[in-house]
Amino acid sequence: MTDLRIDPPYVADELPMLHSWLDWHRETLATKCAGLSEEQLRLRAIAPSTLSLLGLVRHLTEVERYWFGDILNGENNPALYWTEQEPDGDFDLVDTASAEEAFARWQAEIDRARELSAGLPSEAVGKQQRKGENVSLRWILIHMIEEYARHNGHADVIREQIDGVTGE
Repeated sequence: MTDLRIDPPYVADELPMLHSWLDWHRETLATKCAGLSEEQLRLRAIAPSTLSLLGLVRHLTEVERYWFGDILNGENNPALYWTEQEPDGDFDLVDTASAEEAFARWQAEIDRARELSAGLPSEAVGKQQRKGENVSLRWILIHMIEEYARHNGHADVIREQIDGVTGE
């Protein structure tokens, strides 16, 4: 497994620290997926869960798009991988999904998130509310770190089930 992660700094201002940790977690998911075939990326390794590495990538694509595009920037992006009929489509509908498309879309959403948050102070408030509340960039970044950290734990277990590879 190729590990391209850059360790976050031990001492930094708030925003560089938060962005560094988020990037580290994004790259952690990429590392967990590295070197696997499309079929392996689709494997649901822990029954009865529908989680797969490809599903995690698709889910985190939606999450990036929602928090940075919709909440921070005020967009109304349509869902990419789920519908009202298939609310867990990002996870469930991977049997014929293209890994190449999913990874390209994920990277595009990460790039867009970086673009939308560049230069904003941590206290910048998003243009849309969540559950009737304003949301700051600080909150979004911390939430994204938490979201990736939780799902990277899932990715650890799934990858180990696929080929025995473990690691941080």
